[in-house]
Amino acid sequence: MRVAVKVSASKILLWGLTAVVGSAALLVVGISGAYLYLAPSLPSVEAMRQIELQVPLRVYSSDGQTIAQIGEQRRIPVSFEQIPPVVRQAFIAAEDDRFFEHSGFDYQSILRSIIVNLIPGYRLEGASTITQQTAKNLFLTNDRTWRRKGQEMFLTYRIEREFSKEEILGLYLNVIPFGKRAYGVAAAADLYFGKTLAQLSLAEAATLARVPQAPSRYNPINNPKAAAERRGYVLRRMRELGFIDPVAEQRAAREIVRAREHVKTFDVEAPYIAEMARLELVQRFGAAAQNEGYKIYTTIDPAMQTAGNAALREGLLDYDRRHGWRGALAQKTLPASGTPDALESLLDDYVLSGPLRPAVVISVADKEARLYARDLGNVTMTWEGMSWARAKSGRRLGPSPKKAGDILQRGDIVYVAPDGDKIMLAQIPEAASALVALAPRDGAIRALVGGFDYFDAKAGKFNRAIQAQRQPGSGFKPFLYSAALEYGFTPSTIVMDAPFVVDDPNMEEAWRPENSSGDFSGPTRLREALVQSKNLVSIRVLQSVGMAPAMSYTERFGFERSKLPRNLTLSLGTLSATPLQVAAGYTVFANGGYRVQPYFIERIEDPQGKVVFQAKPRVVTPGCADQLPAATAVEVRGEQEANSAAANSSDCAKAPSEIAPRVISAQNAWLMTDMLREVITRGTGRRALALGRNDLAGKTGTTNEARDTWFNGYNPDLVASVWVGFDQSKPLGEGEEGSRTAVPIWVDFMRVALARTPVRSWPMPEGLVQVRISPVTGEVAGADDRDAIFETFMLDRLPAGASQDLVNPTKGDESKPKESAEPLF
Repeated sequence: MRVAVKVSASKILLWGLTAVVGSAALLVVGISGAYLYLAPSLPSVEAMRQIELQVPLRVYSSDGQTIAQIGEQRRIPVSFEQIPPVVRQAFIAAEDDRFFEHSGFDYQSILRSIIVNLIPGYRLEGASTITQQTAKNLFLTNDRTWRRKGQEMFLTYRIEREFSKEEILGLYLNVIPFGKRAYGVAAAADLYFGKTLAQLSLAEAATLARVPQAPSRYNPINNPKAAAERRGYVLRRMRELGFIDPVAEQRAAREIVRAREHVKTFDVEAPYIAEMARLELVQRFGAAAQNEGYKIYTTIDPAMQTAGNAALREGLLDYDRRHGWRGALAQKTLPASGTPDALESLLDDYVLSGPLRPAVVISVADKEARLYARDLGNVTMTWEGMSWARAKSGRRLGPSPKKAGDILQRGDIVYVAPDGDKIMLAQIPEAASALVALAPRDGAIRALVGGFDYFDAKAGKFNRAIQAQRQPGSGFKPFLYSAALEYGFTPSTIVMDAPFVVDDPNMEEAWRPENSSGDFSGPTRLREALVQSKNLVSIRVLQSVGMAPAMSYTERFGFERSKLPRNLTLSLGTLSATPLQVAAGYTVFANGGYRVQPYFIERIEDPQGKVVFQAKPRVVTPGCADQLPAATAVEVRGEQEANSAAANSSDCAKAPSEIAPRVISAQNAWLMTDMLREVITRGTGRRALALGRNDLAGKTGTTNEARDTWFNGYNPDLVASVWVGFDQSKPLGEGEEGSRTAVPIWVDFMRVALARTPVRSWPMPEGLVQVRISPVTGEVAGADDRDAIFETFMLDRLPAGASQDLVNPTKGDESKPKESAEPLF
């Protein structure tokens, strides 16, 4: 019996060894098979070595202020050496205290995890080390599947073989998520505390160390209590591991940690420019570039941009108030508690829009109302803030309200707008607007506003400044009048302002254009016709110049021939153009006759700070005409001599591609500016006199039924165009025109934009002379004509009968006068 027992024991031992060896073999085969199956889905060693972390695209203003950070992730990459020891230690204590000892896997934790995962009804759990978390965050998804766990295992092994522990920890601290789109510990320090890693206290480092476990639940903004409790755990583990002493632990545990969202998405509000910059980057370097850490420096001036935003919004709100109150957005039952949280919940469905904040009416008195507004809390609106609100029914306005109860009721959801220390009742404007400002010397865009609110869901981020193809109306007339000066007219040429009929067989009925005023002035000087914006004179001017020459000449200002109507309506500005194109056209007058191309990107830097694009705009360079192509130099007509003293030799050394070409003569540009100055001093742009400057010129524009209204104005340093209308073209309403809608916006903008710019005039170029003329006939005035005025003429366009004793020539031009063009009647 004893022998039999011994044999049985040996067999059992043999069977046991065989089972162990077989299981081990099966495990090896299984692991090998799993590796062969999963290997194609794992990144190669080369790919792992060439890791490129997602870093947002940053867009800056001309002085380096942030316009936008564009990208899926907020990240500030840092090297291992840039991470302070206390930060490293906090994360090791919180996540993986044997990180520097194990080979990528903590087997005790893995065993515990396997046991838990085998229990029915439990979700898959892990005991991930820092290396495993690095593998997951860099290359894998967050799926809780066995396939993903297998990928993580093999990838962890590969990472441990290819990277040092310091490299792994550095990668980990750059990729882990901290919530609120922040990735990496440096971005988290900036987001929650507004600090660099070197500035973090022990308490703050310990607070951050536990956030990645559940960023939405444990971040110190959403749940400060839970964050404080978990900070205590991290501090205790740091003490147990010998990283800190008990005194440091107690001091850090008592520290009051104040967290709030410090990261500003922008310093300068210019979202339309930010999107233009993003699209330009993608076009140049591909879609991936917007997450690779590029930096774009724009030409935007922060003060001008801010002024443009404010002016456009206030202009649209003013227009909206003139056209009545459309009523509350909704009516809600106020909660019994009346707590801020309860009131805030009533506003959840209503978005911010520019400066407008949704609010709920809490109570209404005779001449005031109390409201709770998002971001503002409890506010009081006085009668001054709501008395404008005449009820609107269709196109008609009701009677003026007498008391607050005529406008608001308890529980109404409305919009309000802060205005200094006052609160104004408001509504999101239905009309739209755009503003663009250019430097006439080189075309740099200094400010661009494409609408009331870039994030308005209805508009779909539509950038009206560069995308809205609208009719310039009378704002086009200066380009036609410039052509007239080129083709024989003078400012004193007499043109008949009288009824006009076009009977075209291709039209359903005869065209009978009118002046906006509805009256006629008879024989009218060209200057006066422009100042008073006479439509009928403009039509006759176009007839005289000719359609083909006028269209060709208009192209000099940058307008596309394909967008020009081939009929007499062109004289009234019925072409299609964007506000940017119109502003660019006016730069030719502002800079003395040169064509510049608008641009908004100064330079682009790659992630390493290398400049990969540098703007080389065409710059107005007076005195360098002899270096331009011969056809252009001929047009200059002696300007080289006049400007030689001002010419800079280094500028003249530029390539022709960097020098703005002359497209109209200096004399033509000066005369047009001189006439457009009078549009402001005594014409449709008189509201601009509020700026108290005498170096302004410009032209209003209003199309039929006021569907498009404009003001395009400038001085020697800045050109700005403002458009106001509806996206879906329809009339702005009775009494609305460019002088009422667009000019106030332009004035509010220019008041800030030119605040630091001294007044300076346009010097009169050679080749111009002044002659005493009759304001009635436009001819040379007799010596006894007390009503005579001085008019300026080109030397080769003097009026008939002008003699040297009646002429005040500008310096140095002795050209012989020629016969003026025949007046058009």
